[in-house]
Amino acid sequence: MNRTYNKLAFLSFSASLFLMGCGSTSLVSTPVENIDTVPLKISELTDYEKKHWGHLDLIRDTIPGMSVDRAYDEIIKNRKGKTIVVAVLDSGMDLEHEDIKNVLWTNTDEIPNNGKDDDGNGYVDDVHGYNFLGDAYNEQLEYVRMLRLNIGDASDRAKARLMLDEEYPKALQNKQQYEQIYQVVKGADKNVKEALGKDTFTKEDLLSIEAKTPQMEQSIAVLSQMFAYGDSISGVLSELEEGITYFADQVNYNLNKDFNGRTPVGDDPYDITDVPYGNGNPKNQVDTESHGTHVAGIIAAQRNNGKGVNGVAQNVEIMSIRAVPNGDEYDKDIALGIRYAVDNGASIINCSFGKAFSPEAQWVYEAIAYAASRDVLIVHAAGNDGNDLDDPENPNYPNDHKFGNTEFVDNVITVGALASSYGSEMVATFSNYGKQNVDVFAPGDKIYSTMPNNDYEFQGGTSMAAPAVAGVAALIRSYYPNLSAPQIKNIIMQSGLKTKASVIVAGDETKATTFDKISKSGKMVNAYNALILADNISKGKMTLDSNSK
Repeated sequence: MNRTYNKLAFLSFSASLFLMGCGSTSLVSTPVENIDTVPLKISELTDYEKKHWGHLDLIRDTIPGMSVDRAYDEIIKNRKGKTIVVAVLDSGMDLEHEDIKNVLWTNTDEIPNNGKDDDGNGYVDDVHGYNFLGDAYNEQLEYVRMLRLNIGDASDRAKARLMLDEEYPKALQNKQQYEQIYQVVKGADKNVKEALGKDTFTKEDLLSIEAKTPQMEQSIAVLSQMFAYGDSISGVLSELEEGITYFADQVNYNLNKDFNGRTPVGDDPYDITDVPYGNGNPKNQVDTESHGTHVAGIIAAQRNNGKGVNGVAQNVEIMSIRAVPNGDEYDKDIALGIRYAVDNGASIINCSFGKAFSPEAQWVYEAIAYAASRDVLIVHAAGNDGNDLDDPENPNYPNDHKFGNTEFVDNVITVGALASSYGSEMVATFSNYGKQNVDVFAPGDKIYSTMPNNDYEFQGGTSMAAPAVAGVAALIRSYYPNLSAPQIKNIIMQSGLKTKASVIVAGDETKATTFDKISKSGKMVNAYNALILADNISKGKMTLDSNSK
């Protein structure tokens, strides 16, 4: 799974919009053509801005959002659009979530829970999508599976052995250190609460204590340091628990060569003809299986219902396809998941996952080409390793280039992640990048969206940037259904905000470059601009620039 875990540090624009003149479209009365004067935002984001920043506008708010609110206010207004099916090829999804249940795709030709394939599509009881993982969830990383099963070519297995020898001890050590820190912080928290006679306390409360024993002096020192990582000690403890879980999963499942997570499914995952398998229920298995729910909410959480969040797109039905476990996805599941989405009416597929090894990559390449032949757009997350994907030492699957110099299809858009601070730190520290192999950047750091059990939470990753772009693509496809998947891809790329400002990539100040050099378009996705350009292309007033593809 293409995940990021923002570990606490416990372990030691010259720019222009792609807009035409005022007379080029009736949709916009005063287009902005230059953003040279946009100031850097110095003040802290408000709670509203933190939860909504991806929809805000760089000109109005000095926050590098996608101008979604502005697009609705000034362009969409009360316009009716075509309903678009967006497949979320991901982990399981909370199908009963208050902000998602009313925007689910429903296969009306299937009778629920009767154990039959009523519509003859090859999948039993697939009412809201399909579950290719069956009862499985925890999984190895692909390179660990390759070692366990002795598959893949010899050079890849040699790399895999080196990686496992390095990564497993590191994960075990991190788990142990997090557990130790957690116990120290938890003990200090208990001591201070008893001294204050309070269940909760602030940093000011903490500093008001007169330390009369070495133990209390140590507790105050520890907690004072912890307040640098959160507004409350309870929040810090939650972060530490998350870290323990993350590293425990690595030790027990992801990097455990002896673990076989596929057993409950019962198929041979390296035989694509071994079908059918799985079941028709793509719901999340456990509460911690939250990735697909979070992604779905970014795309299409029901808008303006007074609950939680607003998705980027309206007029969307979300098709849930459960194919991404707590570990690396199988090529077989991804290939068949893409084909399922295409065959059952999805016109956009969000793929917030990725991995560095793919022994059956050809199956996925063929599925991507099949989607292209059916005019289906695939939106893919660039990955969370802080890597330059143009470097052949940083392979990333799936992709649309097969590690050659040209793309073999034109229906895949690969998305890097932005942070909310416009300026040198606006590229998320975890985001992959690449002048040739990443197409655009979009909001992906600390994104507030839906979580299982009618909950909402912040998560970060290119996994969050991809669905933001899938939402923009759905808006374009809804209001301009005559446009093809390649046209939509290139509209999104060409209509973004461009800057040559210096930025830091991978959170490393020694890797400063200019924003226009870290993606093919050199741009930040902008829904407002994209709809303007889509209108012009749809009406034949403009043609797309073939040089920017």
